[in-house]
Amino acid sequence: MLSLSLFPSIMFSRASPANGNSVLENKMVKLGLGKSTVDEEGELTPTSVPLYITYNERIRPLLDAIDKLRQLKVMKEGIELPTIVVVGDQSSGKSSVLESLAGINLPRGLGICTRVPLIMRLQQHSSAESELHLEYLNQVVHTDEDHVAQDIEDATIEIAGTNKGISNTPLSLVVKKKGIPDLTMVDLPGITRVPVRGQPEDIYEQISEIIKEHITPKESIILNVLSATVDFPTCESIRMSQRVDKSGLRTLAVVTKADQAPEGLLEKVTADDVNIGLGYVCVRNRIGKESYEEARKEEARLFQSHPLLSKIDKSIVGIPVLAQKLVQIQASSLAKCLPDIVKKINEKLNFNVSELDKLPKHLSNVTDAMTVFMQILGSTKESLRKILIRGEFDEYPDDKEMHCTARMADMLNVYSKDLHQKSRDPAAKFLMEEIKLLEESEGIELPNFLPRTAFLSILQSRVKEISNTPVEFIEKIWSYIGAVVVFVLMFHSDGYPQLQSFMRRAVQNLIEKMKEQSVDRVTEMVEMEKLTDYTCSPEYMSKWSKLMALQPSFKNEFNIEWKPSKVNIEGMGQVEVEHLREYYPALLDQAFDMRMRITAYWETVLQRLVDSLALHLVFNVQKLVNKEMEKEIVIELMGPSGGGIERLLEESPSIATKRERLNQSIRLLRESKKVVGNIMDRIDAPNGFANLGLCYDPV
Repeated sequence: MLSLSLFPSIMFSRASPANGNSVLENKMVKLGLGKSTVDEEGELTPTSVPLYITYNERIRPLLDAIDKLRQLKVMKEGIELPTIVVVGDQSSGKSSVLESLAGINLPRGLGICTRVPLIMRLQQHSSAESELHLEYLNQVVHTDEDHVAQDIEDATIEIAGTNKGISNTPLSLVVKKKGIPDLTMVDLPGITRVPVRGQPEDIYEQISEIIKEHITPKESIILNVLSATVDFPTCESIRMSQRVDKSGLRTLAVVTKADQAPEGLLEKVTADDVNIGLGYVCVRNRIGKESYEEARKEEARLFQSHPLLSKIDKSIVGIPVLAQKLVQIQASSLAKCLPDIVKKINEKLNFNVSELDKLPKHLSNVTDAMTVFMQILGSTKESLRKILIRGEFDEYPDDKEMHCTARMADMLNVYSKDLHQKSRDPAAKFLMEEIKLLEESEGIELPNFLPRTAFLSILQSRVKEISNTPVEFIEKIWSYIGAVVVFVLMFHSDGYPQLQSFMRRAVQNLIEKMKEQSVDRVTEMVEMEKLTDYTCSPEYMSKWSKLMALQPSFKNEFNIEWKPSKVNIEGMGQVEVEHLREYYPALLDQAFDMRMRITAYWETVLQRLVDSLALHLVFNVQKLVNKEMEKEIVIELMGPSGGGIERLLEESPSIATKRERLNQSIRLLRESKKVVGNIMDRIDAPNGFANLGLCYDPV
């Protein structure tokens, strides 16, 4: 854990006569001050202490590193930087506080003066000559103390327009000046609820969104500027900060205009009704044309001599105390956040490099394009062989739809069940179809021969009933195969959309063509079953014999004395027989024989329609994967609408944009890594924490 021990306790007291000036001189040496800081009475006065101390130089490298990261716009990569965010209601005295810290004049006037986020980078300068410049919209404008206010206004107009609207585009002000603290702060527009002329009606909502964006990150320190003239709980800035920092652990309050409302101020800052975790600092605003030195003297005199304000603890009054608190808080926040920033930069960089590596190689010549094209075809064919032919599914272990041989077997089983279910007609009366056909098939011939025309007529009727089922199955299974092939092909050609469109079209055309061929083949199979009755399988005779062996028991039950309406037939259950009693026994015997023949043969027909279709599918799937797909895609590529292999050289706009975005991000993150690497090297060096004014706490 990193913690800070930056500031010795500073006591402003009269030197002891016994010790002479030695104690006083030691204090001055420790503070880096000269004898000019001692008044005529030998007192070390806060008015003569500059707003920086030597510890600033030790944390300056940290501040420079964070400022560099901010300039690189690393926050666009989702990496939040520790920032002091200045918020306050309009006319709360924000500008006066910032002017006192920076020692320069900022824009003043009615309404909202700060219309864009103003990033103020204050740097202690060794030279007596101050240096100021503005950074905005990719330009740098040098300025000076006499013109900085006007230059800020001009820059604001350039960013946010001539009206009184606001913008979230930042404006950076770099101030290098002797005697100022090393701080980086973001000054946001003052909160106003009522729009004035020239301001949009939703000005409050716009300002609220900007403030929320800046104060929400947990790395942000909220500097809440409050006027002593108002009740703190009614301040809108307090409400906003409490929404994102309910505990107040990252909120510091500055109470301005203490001289205008001294009554009850002590109670306000000690009671802390609004939960300010980092405490309060009470200050006096600079008035009129006072110089900053004069303002500090008046501020010191006010809190020293005022009957009410003098009772406030000296550790929470004055601009010098505010400056030191801010430097201390900022340094603590930097040290705390730096390891996390380093971690996030490395994680984001590694992620982006990985994403860039996943993008398809940028192709610059025909040889590379041809190589990639063949790799896509080869990897697609191998994946399809695994899942469509060999039954492997290691590439898609959790996606059951891609376990293709199992799914095709499931569909084949369902098809077989459908065939058998559609072959049954429980509503038909037992043997009536056979009897009618036998009656119509009578001829001048021996009576004990079954007419083949009657058998074929029944067979054709049954085949017709199920003729749509094989066609529906073949269409369904080819649709499934087509979806699988397209999915695998698109997966292996991902990143080459210039290829995907015609490859998809080629595969879809091929699947449609093979589906039509299969439909023709199935239709032909069905027609063949209608044409003749034939099988060499001994199962037919065996099945028929077993069924005919049931005839004696059937006749016995049919002819018993009490004439039952239903008779039980093994394998068929109970059948209605009342309607058969009007027919001659010889005709009934023929009808029974005909039924058993068609029943025995129908099993062969159904098995043939399933087995033949299964063999047909296996053959054609292998043909598709091993030969037809590659040939069809090559023909489509080289055809008039394919564009040839050169088409691969045209990178899609989406991929090109993503590649450029990742490259830019990687360059930014590598530069950011270098920045934080340099500062971490200093910390990791022997006595590195001490060199930066930091102490390492292993707890």
